[in-house]
Amino acid sequence: MADETPVTTAPPLDQPPLAAVESESPSSTEKLESKQDPLPPASLPEVTKEDEQPQESLVKAISEEVPVVGFLQPKEGEEPTIRKPIPQSLISFKEESNIVADLSDSERKALQELKQLVQEALNTHQFTAPKPPPVQAATQEKPKAEEEAGSESETKPLHEPKIEENPVKEAEEVAKETSQLAISADEVSIWGVPLLKDDRSDVILQKFLRARDFKVKDAFVMLRNTIQWRREFGIDALVDEDLGDDLEKVVFMHGYDREGHPVCYNVFGEFQNKELYQKTFLDEEKRTKFLRWRVQFLERGIRKLDFRPGGVCTIFQVNDLKNSPGPAKSELRLATKQALQLLQDNYPEFVAKQVFVNAPWWYLAFYTLISPFMTQRTKSKFVFASPAKSAETLFKYISAEHVPIQYGGLSVDYCDCNPEFTIADPAVEVTIKPGTKKIVEIIIYEKCTIVWELRVVGWEVSYGAEFVPDTRDAYTLIIQKATKMAPTDEPVLHHSFKVGELGKILLTIDNPTSKKKRLVYRFKIEPSY
Repeated sequence: MADETPVTTAPPLDQPPLAAVESESPSSTEKLESKQDPLPPASLPEVTKEDEQPQESLVKAISEEVPVVGFLQPKEGEEPTIRKPIPQSLISFKEESNIVADLSDSERKALQELKQLVQEALNTHQFTAPKPPPVQAATQEKPKAEEEAGSESETKPLHEPKIEENPVKEAEEVAKETSQLAISADEVSIWGVPLLKDDRSDVILQKFLRARDFKVKDAFVMLRNTIQWRREFGIDALVDEDLGDDLEKVVFMHGYDREGHPVCYNVFGEFQNKELYQKTFLDEEKRTKFLRWRVQFLERGIRKLDFRPGGVCTIFQVNDLKNSPGPAKSELRLATKQALQLLQDNYPEFVAKQVFVNAPWWYLAFYTLISPFMTQRTKSKFVFASPAKSAETLFKYISAEHVPIQYGGLSVDYCDCNPEFTIADPAVEVTIKPGTKKIVEIIIYEKCTIVWELRVVGWEVSYGAEFVPDTRDAYTLIIQKATKMAPTDEPVLHHSFKVGELGKILLTIDNPTSKKKRLVYRFKIEPSY
C-alpha cells in the first residue's frame, strides 16, 4: 500500500500557524499554499427575461418543484463587510461586471437612457404619485349616469362650473400634498440605496436592465412597478417587524463562497415536520404570513450586500433536496408559486449560483431533459449534485471552513461546542486516493499545546495520531490508536496535545476502499508558559 504524506509545519508562535506541505511519498515534498483569510459575511431559482419563452417556462417548472424560502440576515452583532473577490481562476462562472467602464457601448447607452427616464420620473413624481383610478370603471359608470340624468341633460349646461366651498383651504391642501410629493421624490430608494444619489444606483439599474435584456423601456416599467409594489407591500415597515423564528432551521445564512458571496442554505426536508408544515402553509392567512416572512428576510439580507461598483451584490444559494416534500403538497406548491412570481418580478439578478445538493435521481433526470432548451447563461447558474457528490460539489465553490458540518465541512453554526475554531480559521483539503495512506506531518518548533480537528467525508477509513520526538532513540507517543471510523461515527474529531519537546505530530489516514476520500483538517498553536 503506497504512503502519501502531507507535511505540515507548525511555525514559532509569532508566525501564522498553518503552513502545509504535501507529497505523494515521504521522500518527496512540495508545499501547499496556506489558505487565505476567509472572505467575510435566495434565494430563489431565478428566471430571467433573457431566455426565450420555452426556456423560461421550463426553468420556472423546475423552480416550482422546490419551495422558495429565501435567506436570513446575519445574526445580531455580525459585521457584513465584503472583501474583494479571490482571483478569477478559481471561479467556475464569471459574473457580469457591474462596473460601468466594463459594459459594452450599447449597454452603457442603455444605462444612460434608463437613468434619464428615472430622473424624469423623479422630477414628475411618477414613483410616488398614487395610482390613477381604472379607466374601465369610469367608462362603465358613464352610461348609468346619463340614464339617471334623463331629459335634464338637455337643459343643463354640459360643463357646469365647480363651486369652491373653501378655495383657500383647498389651495393649502394642494400645496401641502405637492410638498410631500417633492420630499418623497427626493427620498425614493430601493434596498436602502437612494436612486441617482451615487454610483450604487448604477449597480441597481443594471440589475433591472439585465433582467430585461437591456431593453430600456421594459427595464423602466419593471423598476417603476417594483417601487410601487414596495410601497404597497410596506417594505420599510416590514423590515423591522417581528414575525418569529419558526423557520430558522429551514433557511439560514452561513459563511461565504470562494468569491465572497454570502451563502444561503434552504433545507426543504424540515417541512416533513407536519406541525411546522401546517403552521406555515395550512391556510391563506398562514401562507400570507410566510410570504411576508420570506420578503422580510430577503430584504434584511439584501441590505447587507455591497452595491458599490465591483462589490458583492448577489448571493450563493444551496438548496438541500433531502427528504423534500416535493410537488405533491398542494399548499406548499401554491405558496411557492406565489413567492416565485413575487420575487421574479421584484428582485432581479440577485442569485450568483444555484446549487442543488442531495438531488434525487428523478430531479437530475428532469434537469438533463430540459437543459438543452436553456441558454448557456441560465445553465451556468444551476448546479445539481447527487447525495454521493454533494460535499465534493460544495467544496468546488465553498472552502471547508465555511461549509457546515452537516454538508461535509468543519463549520459549526452558532455553537459553543468547539470554541477553539471559528469560520475564520482556514482548513486544508486533501484528496486520498483509493487504497492509499495519507500521513499529515505537523512539525513542532517549540514547546506548546497544539489543537487540531479533522474529518474524512463519509469516513470508512482508519485514523491514528502520534508524536515523534526529534531526540534520537526517544519513544514515539501514541495520541490516537489507529481506529476504523464508520460513517455513523462523530463527523469531526477534535484533539489537543501538550508538546514538551521538539518533534512532529503524525496524523495517519488509511483508505482501504475503492473510492477516493476527501480529508479536511486544520490546527492552531497555543503558547505554553
